[in-house]
Amino acid sequence: LNPNNESEFFFQSPNPNPNTNSAMAVHPSCIMCTLVGFSGVVILRHHFCIICICAFVYSFSAVPGPCDPEDLIDGIIFAASYLGSTHLLSERTPTKSARMQQAQEAMSRVRAAQKQAKNRKKSPDGEAPSTVEVDLFMSTQRIKVLNADTQESIMDLPLRTISYIADIGNMVVLMARGKMVRSRSAQDQLDRTAEHHTTMSHDDRRLYRMICHVFESEDAQLIAQSIGQSFSVAYQEFLRANGIDPDDLSQREYSDLLNTQDMYNDDLIHFSKSENCRDVYIEKQKGEILGVVIVESGWGSILPTVIIASMMHAGPAEKSGRLNIGDQIMTINGTSLVGLPLNTCQSIIKGLKSQSRIKMNIVRCPPVTMVLIRRPDLRYQLGFSVQNGIICSLMRGGIAERGGVRVGHRIIEINSQSVVATPHEKIVQILSNAMGEIHMKTMPAAMYRLLTAQEQPVYI
Repeated sequence: LNPNNESEFFFQSPNPNPNTNSAMAVHPSCIMCTLVGFSGVVILRHHFCIICICAFVYSFSAVPGPCDPEDLIDGIIFAASYLGSTHLLSERTPTKSARMQQAQEAMSRVRAAQKQAKNRKKSPDGEAPSTVEVDLFMSTQRIKVLNADTQESIMDLPLRTISYIADIGNMVVLMARGKMVRSRSAQDQLDRTAEHHTTMSHDDRRLYRMICHVFESEDAQLIAQSIGQSFSVAYQEFLRANGIDPDDLSQREYSDLLNTQDMYNDDLIHFSKSENCRDVYIEKQKGEILGVVIVESGWGSILPTVIIASMMHAGPAEKSGRLNIGDQIMTINGTSLVGLPLNTCQSIIKGLKSQSRIKMNIVRCPPVTMVLIRRPDLRYQLGFSVQNGIICSLMRGGIAERGGVRVGHRIIEINSQSVVATPHEKIVQILSNAMGEIHMKTMPAAMYRLLTAQEQPVYI
C-alpha cells in the first residue's frame, strides 16, 4: 500500500507487470472506491453518490483484504465493544491529517464521556450508559451493530454512508457524514478561516456534521481492513450489475495497450518550444501587491506548478502587458515554484509586496488544456472519474493520464461538443460510450469559476 500524495492512494496489483505501473488510483469521491491507508490506519473517503469511470479493476481473487470476497457478500461478524458516539463539525473535503485528528478527537470525547459516566455511577442515584458488547456485522451492503446478548439492532449503516474509517491501536472509529450545518455563527467562523484561500469554493467551506462511532476490539485492524475490502468487492458487484465483467479485461491486455500508446500532452508541445518560455520583469510600487490570482496546474500536468487565473484591473501584473491568463509560473526571483503547494506559492507572491521589481520565469500556455484519449474498445476503462463536470481522480499510468487528463480540471468540451451546461449523468454517458480518439478541452475548475464570475477573485 503506497501513499502517493495528500489525496490519492494506490492499490498495488498482486502480480504487477514489471514493465508498467500497474497501480490503481482510487479517488476520494466515489461511493464504491476505497482508500486503504497505512501505518495501522485505514481511511475510506467518499462524499457523493456519483457514477464512476474508474480504471480497471481486479477479479474477486485479486481483491486485497483478509476475507473471502464471497463471505463479504453474505456478511461476516466481528466481536467488539461499543464505547459510544459523538458528533463533530467538518469541512466537506478535509485533509488526511485533519481527518485523523478528528478520529482522535472522537476517541477522546467518548473516553471522557465514559469517565464521567463512571463517576456518576458512584453517586446513589447516578445512571449512565456503559460499554456494550456487540457483534459487528459487515457486508458489501451495510454495517450492522447488534447487541451480543439479545441480537437486537443498535444501529444499521448502509455501507455507502461510511465516509472514513480509522483504526488506532485497538480502537476503531467509523465516521458517517450527516447534514450540512445551518448555524450562521459556525459557518461564519469557518468562512473567516478560509477567506484567504482563493481557490476554495463556498461549497467546499460549508460545515457538515460527522457522526463518529467508536468501538474497541482486539481485531481493530482486521475490522478496518475488512470494511475496506467490502468497498472493493461492492465496486465489482456494481460493475457486474451494470453489465461490465471485470474479468473481460486482463491486466496484461491493459498493459499491452499502454505500451502501444505514445504520451499525448499539450504541455509537451508548449514546453519544447523555446519561444513559450521566457523571463519577464514586473515593475511596481513598494507596498503594492502584484495583483494576480493563482491556481494549481492540476495533478497529471508534466510540471506541477501554479497558473495565473486572473489579474487585477490596472494592477502591476496586468499593466506590464507581459502576463496572460493561463501562464504557468516556473520561478519568481530565482525561487522555483515547481512542485510546491498552492499556499506556499501564494505566500511567496505575497512576500513580494515590499519589492519594486520582480523577475518571473513563465511558460506561455493557453488557459484551456487539450486532451486526446485513445480508447480502442469499451472494455478499456477510461481511468478517471468525474463529478459535475470536474475530474476528481486519475489512474496513474492509464490511458487518461497519457492523454493529458488532469485532476481538478473542469471539462469544457468533449469531441467539439460543449458540456458546460450538461448534467452530470449526461457527461458520464458521453464518456462511457466514447471510443476511438476522444478529444476534450479542460481548464482548472477554480479558473473556470473565476472566469464565469461564480467566485470573486482575491488578489495577491
